[in-house]
Amino acid sequence: MSMLADVNARITQAMKAHDAGTLSAMRMLKAALTNREIQKGQALDDAESIQVLASLIKQHRDSIEQFARGGRQDLVAREQAELTLLEALMPPPVSPAVIDEAVARAIAETGAASPRDMGRVMKAAMATLAGKGVDGKTVNEAVRKRLGA
Repeated sequence: MSMLADVNARITQAMKAHDAGTLSAMRMLKAALTNREIQKGQALDDAESIQVLASLIKQHRDSIEQFARGGRQDLVAREQAELTLLEALMPPPVSPAVIDEAVARAIAETGAASPRDMGRVMKAAMATLAGKGVDGKTVNEAVRKRLGA
C-alpha cells in the first residue's frame, strides 16, 4: 500500500473516532504528499514519500525548539503530539553498522582521503541510504568520524 493510501485510511479512521489531533497531522501529511506529486507530475514512490515525511518531521522538531524558546508550551505539546504520529509512520531506524558500511563504501567509491571530500562522500552515502529514513545528521557524523574531521 502506498503511503498516500495509508494516510487516507488513517484520515478516515480519525474522522470516525473524532480524533482531531490525528486528523490534523494526517491531513497535513496528505497535503505535503499531494503537493510533491503535483510538483513531480507523477505518483511518488516509497523513497520519495519517506523523504516528504522526513522533511515534515524535521519541520516539527524545529517548531518545537522555537516554541519552547518562546515559552509557548501549548504549541510545544501540540507539535510534539503530531511529531509522535508522524514518527510512527517512518520505517524502522537503520542500524549504525549499516550506516558505517554505506559510508565506507562511499569513501571507497569516491576515493576520498580528507575532510575536503566530505560533500562527495555525503552525496554517495545518502544515495545508498535513500528511502531508509536515515537522518542526514547521523550520516554526517559517521562521515566526519571516518575522514578524521
